[in-house]
Amino acid sequence: MSNNSILSVAAIQQACNADKAESLATTERLVRSAATDGADLVILQELHATLYFCQTEDTSVFELAEPIPGPTTDRLSALAKELGIVLVGSVFERRMNGVYHNTAVVFEKDGSIAGIYRKMHIPDDPGFYEKFYFTPGDAVFNDGRSGFTPIQTSVGRLGVLVCWDQWYPEAARLMALAGAEILIYPTAIGWDVTDDPDEQARQLEAWVTVQRGHAVANNLPVVAPNRVGIEPDPSGQTDGIRFWGNSFICGPQGEFLARADDAAEEILMVRLERSRTEAVRRIWPYLRDRRIDAYGDIVKRVRD
Repeated sequence: MSNNSILSVAAIQQACNADKAESLATTERLVRSAATDGADLVILQELHATLYFCQTEDTSVFELAEPIPGPTTDRLSALAKELGIVLVGSVFERRMNGVYHNTAVVFEKDGSIAGIYRKMHIPDDPGFYEKFYFTPGDAVFNDGRSGFTPIQTSVGRLGVLVCWDQWYPEAARLMALAGAEILIYPTAIGWDVTDDPDEQARQLEAWVTVQRGHAVANNLPVVAPNRVGIEPDPSGQTDGIRFWGNSFICGPQGEFLARADDAAEEILMVRLERSRTEAVRRIWPYLRDRRIDAYGDIVKRVRD
């Protein structure tokens, strides 16, 4: 990170709308508010410009996809430049005919694109039919970089991942080993509204716990903005998804620094101490003690 000892980070939790212009207007209003309050880094949730369209498989939805650069990135770029912030946004990316990605885009303070991350792990579950829409990100780029490569910015090296990636310790570890200073998980996750309260509680706590575990295991702060609101199933076959919010920011020992509720739009703002990771790694030296000579089987689908 830069020489400043404190980094002000904001995570935006918002409800989304079928009208892309209206959703982006909400995003812009919340980003402006965060910047006014002193945020250096503002992080938006997954697919914040639209409703979560993966509840069904519908080829007409591909009309929502945009190239990079494109209208949404142009708007976010101008916003980052005007406010002088580093901004992490989300785009349904049209890379070429038949190849679409769920892509996080990082904008520098001058509005330039510092880097992109294309979601690597793609779910295919009831209500989350993402494999129909998204091609997984490249495991290795043309220049030899891993898909799990932090994005260098003026506020530090950002380990940007997306939603379903948050369940995989391998992704967090590879970002940490590549020098990430913060793990960032833009998210769109919620409940089947017909699930009973006990099942809803188990799912939510699992989601929170696994990400706090990544913070602990890698001695890194974690930022996880999620959406809120009930979004109907376009097919009418289910009662839709209630996105559970609970966006949070935790420190490198998994300690909560800020956490939102399950219903309201909210801006989480924290001041991260840049030296904390180094201090924690001196007393919990996990990276020193890793037995890399014994982990060969981790790259196998299953162990024989």
